[in-house]
Amino acid sequence: MYDIIGDIHGHGTELELLLEKLGYSLSNGAYRHPERTAIFAGDFIDRGQEERKVINICRPMVEQGSALAVMGNHEFNAVCYATRVVGSEDDYLRSHRKPRNTTEHAAFLAEYPFESPEHQETIAWFKTLPLFLELDGIRVIHAVWHHPSLRIAKPWLDGKNCLKPDAYHAASDKDHPLYDAVEHLLKGIEMPLPAGESFQDFGGTIRTSARIKWWKDKATTLDQVAILAPPEPLKTIKLPEDRYRYQDDIPLFFGHYWFGGRPEPTSDKLACVDYSVAKPGGKLVAYRWSGESNLSADNYLWVTRKG
Repeated sequence: MYDIIGDIHGHGTELELLLEKLGYSLSNGAYRHPERTAIFAGDFIDRGQEERKVINICRPMVEQGSALAVMGNHEFNAVCYATRVVGSEDDYLRSHRKPRNTTEHAAFLAEYPFESPEHQETIAWFKTLPLFLELDGIRVIHAVWHHPSLRIAKPWLDGKNCLKPDAYHAASDKDHPLYDAVEHLLKGIEMPLPAGESFQDFGGTIRTSARIKWWKDKATTLDQVAILAPPEPLKTIKLPEDRYRYQDDIPLFFGHYWFGGRPEPTSDKLACVDYSVAKPGGKLVAYRWSGESNLSADNYLWVTRKG
């Protein structure tokens, strides 16, 4: 049975407390449970100040078999930040020339200096993380189990569902089909607005598409599902009937979306495990799955960030 743990973002102390609360104990260099396996839903790094502590907990668990893990968008970004464009000495798949890219990655680089042996070794480990897990009874992915994108990504995955080495170049090329596929799977679905429609987001940027809460399958207008968008300009935009919905009977666990409040599934088959530990007062959560086909709020456990 599995304990699915959400986005950690460099908060090693909270991870340690959560594992202990779940009944894991340190043995031979890795946390273990006598009967259960942990699953990390991605985004180990960035934002928190205990990046090395997180990696030093999670990596031995995965390598010694007491945990499984999937790649998050922050691990994907870290690989691209460390990967040179073919034929270039100073240009990278995730450009260093954009200050935002370095700022978002600063906490990780502070503990793993760029191109140090420890940095290169950790980037190599990130590459071993699969895009998704499909186990006996559940699925786990970082952002969304998007069937069309999974079909596009499949030829670019190895036998363990990890991105092949050349996939990072294709996935960083906005003109390549793999770019949008990986964006969907690791960062979420964006819905284009009708021609001529736009809105100004909270940061002042004009947007012609909106990232959506795809799990809200009964919503009818864009304001009900748009993430980080002011609702007023979107109230009259109807959602298309054929928009993506997860309709499979297999329970799906995902992270990424910075949920708040008391943890609970979004439906009988869908459960987010990201409850914003990177924010003051946020939670690091786990869903304790024991074979049930319908998910329950009673199976969440968590620790609350202090400070």
